[in-house]
Amino acid sequence: MTLQASQLAYARGDRLLFSGVSLEVGPGEALRVTGRNGAGKTSLLRVLCGLTLPLDGEVSWRGTAIVQDRESLHRDLIYIGHGQAIKDEFSALENVQIGAVLAGLSCTRRLALEALNQLGLRERADLPARVLSQGQRRRVALARLALPAPESDETSLLVLDEPFVALDQESVGVLAALLEARLAQGAVLVYTTHQAQTLSAKCTHELNLGVATAAEAV
Repeated sequence: MTLQASQLAYARGDRLLFSGVSLEVGPGEALRVTGRNGAGKTSLLRVLCGLTLPLDGEVSWRGTAIVQDRESLHRDLIYIGHGQAIKDEFSALENVQIGAVLAGLSCTRRLALEALNQLGLRERADLPARVLSQGQRRRVALARLALPAPESDETSLLVLDEPFVALDQESVGVLAALLEARLAQGAVLVYTTHQAQTLSAKCTHELNLGVATAAEAV
């Protein structure tokens, strides 16, 4: 397996959000995380990305505990949180290019425009992000998924917090197609959602933080 976690526990202050969470997700597979608000879905994603330390348990990426080698994990990682991390003073195009550079990717103006075009934002590419709607800003953040995947034999890890939120039905379909293409290339996908949107994957694991402590394949 590529992404593994064993007996994860996490607390916020004195409140235990979850415990005993174990999972395994391999290339081409998806993990769909659900649960009520406040169950710890976002916290779990941050733990899996190595952005937050768990109270207990361990996360491994490609056989190595991430506490020992966060650099390798972050090199393979695309993390898009619930907050878009979009800079208001920059254009949609500039935000895509800056996000790519920060992730260590090469991104020309042409590639950024093509990515925005796939998300239906070509005509708004040069507008400052502050004038965009919430849904448009969300699509700017998600445009990174439309950039060409690095030519590498290594598996990429996509961790997305509520990726379908604030999107219209057409954009949901576009995003689903992008994610399915990445899965077909062998990516590992972990995402939270309150929506019923399904994705075609080699295997889809389900984890309900309010009910289960181990991911189940469906």
